[in-house]
Amino acid sequence: RKALKVARAHPGRLFSTAGLHPHHASDWNAEHAALFRELAQQPEVVALGECGLDYNRNYSPHDKQKRAFIAQLELAAELKKPVFLHQRDAHAEFLPILKEFRPQLTDAVVHCFTDTSAALEDYLALDCHIGITGWICDDRRGHDLRQTVRKIPDQRLLIESDAPYLLPRNAPKPEPGLVAGPVRQRNEPCFLPYVARALAKARGHSEAYVNRVTSSNAQRFFRLPPAQPES
Repeated sequence: RKALKVARAHPGRLFSTAGLHPHHASDWNAEHAALFRELAQQPEVVALGECGLDYNRNYSPHDKQKRAFIAQLELAAELKKPVFLHQRDAHAEFLPILKEFRPQLTDAVVHCFTDTSAALEDYLALDCHIGITGWICDDRRGHDLRQTVRKIPDQRLLIESDAPYLLPRNAPKPEPGLVAGPVRQRNEPCFLPYVARALAKARGHSEAYVNRVTSSNAQRFFRLPPAQPES
């Protein structure tokens, strides 16, 4: 509801999604189903999710995660909304569920992809989009991803912030003492150019090309109207 309120305050420039993260899957009930059905029918709400499975943190039992995931996929299929997907350490159980529903879904993006090349091939075979975050900017953890992203077709590539997490490590650091506390480490959408820069380098493309391709893909995927100039 808060995301929808913010989107409505910036018509034509901001949009929102609606979904229950697998961390909170234990909370899924009829009220959630009714709420997401209502939200998904608002023009500012352009996708359902993020939803999926997270077997890394296991904040909700696996059976309840699958129940909430399937319920949201059913709703997305019925309402013809694309889905924003979360999968962490759960590929073996996530893939069969997604495969069952994929023919009924308008579009699907596997968000914050950091998995293996084999997993990528599984998702591409289901005609999924792939979301790349600041993980690719991390020299400590992003080496494998920088190799894997070369396999993503241009038309399936998206970039994202995953704010407030995964602050790109190639972004300039604030001056000492200028920003203190948690805000200093908070990721924001304004850091997306640094994700695009690392992605362009990994794929052997120019930043302008990556910007153009991913912007076009996002507009098509989320069924967005033409971008509005800033006032």
